[in-house]
Amino acid sequence: MKIVVIGGSGLIGSKVVQNLRELGHEAVPASPSLGVNTITGEGLAEALHGAEIVVDVTNSPSFEDEAVMSFFVTSNKNLLTAEAAAGVRHHVALSVVGTERLLQSGYFKAKMAQEELIKASPIPYTIVRATQFFEFIGSIAYVATEGDTVRLPSALTQPMVSDDVAAVVADFTLGAPVNDIVDAAGPDQIRLDELVRQFLAANQDPRQVITDDNALYFGSVEVNDQSLVPIDGPTRITTITTTRFHDWLKRSVTQE
Repeated sequence: MKIVVIGGSGLIGSKVVQNLRELGHEAVPASPSLGVNTITGEGLAEALHGAEIVVDVTNSPSFEDEAVMSFFVTSNKNLLTAEAAAGVRHHVALSVVGTERLLQSGYFKAKMAQEELIKASPIPYTIVRATQFFEFIGSIAYVATEGDTVRLPSALTQPMVSDDVAAVVADFTLGAPVNDIVDAAGPDQIRLDELVRQFLAANQDPRQVITDDNALYFGSVEVNDQSLVPIDGPTRITTITTTRFHDWLKRSVTQE
């Protein structure tokens, strides 16, 4: 079965491609570096020819409000139009847990716009919302750094490793379209300030984490204990993965 992975040369996309190929599928990575551009449409029709499933794990190169909205709206309109023409039977997209609770941020407004375009399309779909990745904890600390201190709120998080994100995306790709949102999260809940505190300590980073519940997440949005974790609903599917933060942290420090 031919499956095209848009954003297939990135962190998650390359892992999704590998997972699908190991299961015997024709997984084709597509990205601007490979001649497929969902903004301009270059190479899109050719890449989707004969595809039964399309997986979209792209992200905007800019997080500026207007730029990120333009990226997700333009990219998804072009992609969904091309999929309809190619007869694609399942559209799978990676999104973010808590998107509807984080709309103070232009980035999450753009992700919501992406989700709405997918829902309005006639193509059967599955939207996989994932929690924050372990690999981006350093970026959270960087944005929150003031001199030698890192100011962060104590909001609950339930992060996961990128390998598990890719595995969940691959699993839902090969299943029947859910025509809804599904959530994926790591096995442990930990407060954001403590998450970064442990990350810095393990990496022998001297910065001090100060708990400040008025501090903004990624410098742009207020968060609380419901913002960054899955919230159970009567129909919401939630997948809990197995890789624990402290195990990943030990491995990542040892490998450096």
